[in-house]
This record gives sequence, structure tokens and C-alpha cells, in this order.
Amino acid sequence: MNAEFSPAQKRALAVATVVVLAFAAYFLHRYFVLITVAAVGAYLFTPLFRRLDRRLPTGLAVTCTLLSALLAVIVPIGLVILLAVVEVSRMVAHVAEWVERTNLTVLGDRIVHTANDLLARVPLVHTTVTGESLRKAMVTVAQKVGEWFLHVLQGTAGSVVGAVTSAVIFLYVFVALLTHRQQVVALLRRLNPLGAEVTDLYLRKMGSMVRGTVGGHFVIALCQGIAGAASIYIAGFRHGFFIFAILLTALSIIPLGGGIVTIPFGIGMILYGNIFGGAFVVLWHLIVVTNLDNFLRPILVPRDARLNPALMLLSVFAGIAMFGPWGIVIGPVLMIVVVTTIDVYLAVYQRVDLDDGGETAATAAP
Repeated sequence: MNAEFSPAQKRALAVATVVVLAFAAYFLHRYFVLITVAAVGAYLFTPLFRRLDRRLPTGLAVTCTLLSALLAVIVPIGLVILLAVVEVSRMVAHVAEWVERTNLTVLGDRIVHTANDLLARVPLVHTTVTGESLRKAMVTVAQKVGEWFLHVLQGTAGSVVGAVTSAVIFLYVFVALLTHRQQVVALLRRLNPLGAEVTDLYLRKMGSMVRGTVGGHFVIALCQGIAGAASIYIAGFRHGFFIFAILLTALSIIPLGGGIVTIPFGIGMILYGNIFGGAFVVLWHLIVVTNLDNFLRPILVPRDARLNPALMLLSVFAGIAMFGPWGIVIGPVLMIVVVTTIDVYLAVYQRVDLDDGGETAATAAP
């Protein structure tokens, strides 16, 4: 076939191939996140599929792997939702008991008086809060919340069809990538004009980032979230442990860190008289929670998946802005592709050793 094409025809074919691939990317861009998530899932569960495939027929091995993947996602999410519902129910009951014991008229007058005192101390602000203005504000907030909830309910019916369609597409893509992984990798090696060695480098670093994000960052964030919630519980605030654990875990994943909640919360406890409890929450975060990352990261996160903290923060927030919640995983993977591309360029044009260059670009301090 090569002998039948002239150099001009080969260049034209290369251009046509690039155009077709670009069109395919545009044609499938609405399903980019779905395909990426399916690829991540297939990559993570490939070792399990290989073990099952050696002992079972391929169809049964695929079914068992798919069920394992679904259980690995559904069970934790279901458990988190259950614990959150139980915790919220307990908090609602506690608030109801507090309302029964509290004179709301006196409490409302106290809140208005405190708000006016605070506003009086703010320069260039001449606003006074009254009971009527507070009531109107509460009514407005209630209306906005009701309108938002109604909008969510109206969109639920339409989203059910989309969710079912996405689930079917996800299953087909997941199974296809799981069973044809070697063919897909071979195709990528052949299509990449930089060669099989560079392709393997990209795939290795992207795989390390996926394992590091899912198996490392999430575990570290979970440990930090539970540790932060435990400190608040021990300090004397016995309501909302699981709510705090979920919130602090999410903040640690982002990765802003739970300190933006626990440190102000501890300072607030100190200001309200619980000096020992508040100091304990602040010191526990600074000494224990922060060092959990330093202790667990070398164990759980592969060396190839360690990005500079600033790059990691930017990649996560940019990923969330572009891809939604899945950007927590997709963002760092795209950033490692950018870093690897720069490393390859430096290795080719500046004669920088690829391994040292990759480590320097990915992990050096700013």
C-alpha cells in the first residue's frame, strides 16, 4: 500500500486523517466525560477482569467485573446518603427540641439587636434591621428555595430519560474498553506520530494519575475528613458528625483542605467560651490532619502522579468548571498530559533527561 502513494498523496492522507479525527472529537464532545469515566473505570478494573478471565468464560468475567464496578460505586454512595439522612434527621429533632425550650420572641429581638450593633460598627453603612425587614427577607428566601425546588422537580422527569441513555452508553463503552484494551492501546501507538515509546510514557503517567487520584487522593481526603469531624465531636459539638465528615472530605478532595472550616469553627468555639475545645480543634488540624497528607501521600500516590500543589489545585478547579464533579479526576489527568508534553519537548529540543525533567516539572516547588 505504501508503494502506491506518492509523498504528496501521503501528506494529503495525513491531513485528511487529522481532519477526520478532529471531526470525530467534535462529533462526540457531548459524551467526552462519559467516555472518559468509562475509560477510567475500565482501566481501574482491568486487573480484576484479567484474573477472572483466566478462570471464567469471557462473558461471565465481564459480567462479574461490571457488577463489581457498580457495587464499588453504588455501595459507598448509598452508605454516605444513608448516614447523611440519619444525621440530618437527628439535627432536625435537636433543633425542634431547642425551639420548644427557647423563647423565639426574645431570641428574635436579641438577633435584631446584635445585627444592628454590628452594622453600626461598619463605616459608611447606615442600615437598620427591623423585625419586619427580617420577616420579609425570610419570606423572600423561602420563595426562592421553593422556586428552585420546583425547578428541580420539573427537570427530574426529563433527566430520567437522559440518565438511562447515559447509563446504557456507559455500559457499552466500559465493556468495549475492558475487552478490547490491547487493541485500543495498539491503535494509539500506531496513530501517535511520536512513536510507541512516547505513547507508552503518556499512558503510564495518565494511568498513574488515575490511580493516584482515585486510590490515593480520595483515601487521603477521607482520612482527613474523618479526622477533622472527630476533632469537632471530641471538642464538644456532638451533632452533625457525618455531615462534617462529608463536607471536610469534599474540601480535602478539591483540595482546599478542611482547615477553611475547622479553624474558623475552632476560633468560634473559643469566642463562645469553649476555649479548650476550640484550641483542640485548631491544633488538631495543624498538627494531625495536615500531616496525614505528608504521611499517606508517599504510600498511596505513585511518584508519576505527584503534581506541584499549585498545578494540582488549578487542575482540579479547572476540571470542575469544565466537566462538573468528574473534573476532580479528569482535570489532573489532563494536567499530567500537559506536563508530560513539556517534558518530552525539553527532552527532544533541550536534551534534558526525560525522567529527571518529568520529576522536576511535576513536583518542583513553585
